[in-house]
Amino acid sequence: MNVRSNSVGNHLVDIHEVLHEEEEDKEENSNISTMDDKPDTRFNRPTKNREIKRPPRKFSRQVSLETGFSVLNCETSKDKNERKVLGRSGKSFGGFGVNGTTGLEARNKGDFSMFRTKSTIARQTSKLPLRKESGIDLQNNNVKGGLDDHVNKSVPAGRYFDALRGPELDQVKDSEDILLPKDEKWPFLLRFPIGCFGICLGLSSQAILWRSLALSPATKFLHVPLFINFVVWLLAVGVLVAVFITYIFKCALYFEAIKREYFHPVRVNFFCAPWIVCMFLAIGAPPKTAPGLIHPAIWCVFMAPIFFLNLKIYGQWLSGGKRRLCKVANPSSHLSVIGNFVGAILAAKVGWKEPGKFLWSIGFAHYLVVFVTLYQRLPTSEALPKELHPVYSMFIATPAAASLAWGAIYDEFDGLARTCYFISLFLYLSLVVRPNFFTGFRFSVAWWSYTFPMTTVSIATIKYAEEVPSFITKGLALALSFMSTTMVCILFVSTLLHAFVWKTLFPNDLAIAITKKRYSKDKKPLMRRWTKQSPLSFVTSIGKHNSGDKECASDEEK
Repeated sequence: MNVRSNSVGNHLVDIHEVLHEEEEDKEENSNISTMDDKPDTRFNRPTKNREIKRPPRKFSRQVSLETGFSVLNCETSKDKNERKVLGRSGKSFGGFGVNGTTGLEARNKGDFSMFRTKSTIARQTSKLPLRKESGIDLQNNNVKGGLDDHVNKSVPAGRYFDALRGPELDQVKDSEDILLPKDEKWPFLLRFPIGCFGICLGLSSQAILWRSLALSPATKFLHVPLFINFVVWLLAVGVLVAVFITYIFKCALYFEAIKREYFHPVRVNFFCAPWIVCMFLAIGAPPKTAPGLIHPAIWCVFMAPIFFLNLKIYGQWLSGGKRRLCKVANPSSHLSVIGNFVGAILAAKVGWKEPGKFLWSIGFAHYLVVFVTLYQRLPTSEALPKELHPVYSMFIATPAAASLAWGAIYDEFDGLARTCYFISLFLYLSLVVRPNFFTGFRFSVAWWSYTFPMTTVSIATIKYAEEVPSFITKGLALALSFMSTTMVCILFVSTLLHAFVWKTLFPNDLAIAITKKRYSKDKKPLMRRWTKQSPLSFVTSIGKHNSGDKECASDEEK
């Protein structure tokens, strides 16, 4: 074995092979016979000959099951009963630390760096060849690589359904373990989900509603001033800017968490929400702000991200695999479809009717597929949590948006537009008559999923009342508009109270911290990584080493 010293003063010993007891005796006798002739300049292993006395030294051996390096701390201690252990990260020996803690327990003490954005320099540095002189450095880098594997690798879609429950799959099941501590408050950006853009959806759609109430002939008798539309529009713009800037900071600092949200089967659809909100604000802008036609460049900027996201999401639905539609279909899947209809409405506003027809056809085709898939509940699909109630209102938003888009493209609320509207109205009534279906849940930003579909149906009802003016249609438009506005006001006040008074609006976002595979609570995920080699040889060598330490200690006492 060769002995080298590093800058810290520790000795690194390269062990080539394990000798049998007979070979060890022969080697010891040969060492004794040649000691007088040739001075021993190397650090030999302890022998069983009691006549040779060595200076009392303590050996603390740390073995890495991954690399096979042995790190020995050779220091002379005044107190012979004192045992000194090398300082390390606590993860080189199968995930067990010097204090008896495991790698998972060390992670659960507030190590949020695993979700931080890795810079280009850090990624290049991690790929550099490691120093062979330092076994500790190699072990630490291997441990960090193991943590990166648990965080960076995409989590299968079915894993989210298996590990999570609750509204929008945001609660971890009791049988699951996560990568971050549950009883510790996480950084604010990690607790800020992309579902917060649902607040912007509710407010921006209200701006369109109040613009329709003020300008529609069917509601002219209400004498609604445009000032309300202007105030709501400014409020929606302010909230969108605040949420957008906050999420940009999260992308810059915790990009690994953003990737987890993107792989989430429910939250991936909310990546369309910011651009849908921007199109809502363009459609519902006050007449004084946008007196003429909207510039087509605005439509191109807002619709391009949604189109590319649709290529990604619809491609996964069509090509099959782990993220095919029958496995990941949920009511939030309507959100990626609604973006096509909203884009068609804005295309008609800017004067591009043909792109609007193109988007409408894409949206309607995929709406039928999503609608049938959610209705059938195929045996091959993942079980949809029964607590996923707030986003069930997305069922009524898509056909209502389709009817509005058709009317905007062809400048009339004809038979096809009315058909889509009647579908949305029936689904709306079928959900309203089941109030217990939406009760019994703690408040969260997921509740804003109620507002946007209710407002969309209200706007479609106003358009229908323009084509079929009667007391019933006008009364229905007024009632639905009042219900949607009341819901938005209640949720807005509740959001302010939970955010600034009770400070419970943003709990720990447990959904992004689930493990890629399921591990029992008494089985640590890092153990499987560090036991690739046969453990018998290491256990044997460790046992011999411990017996050698005991013999050295008895020699020193004598």
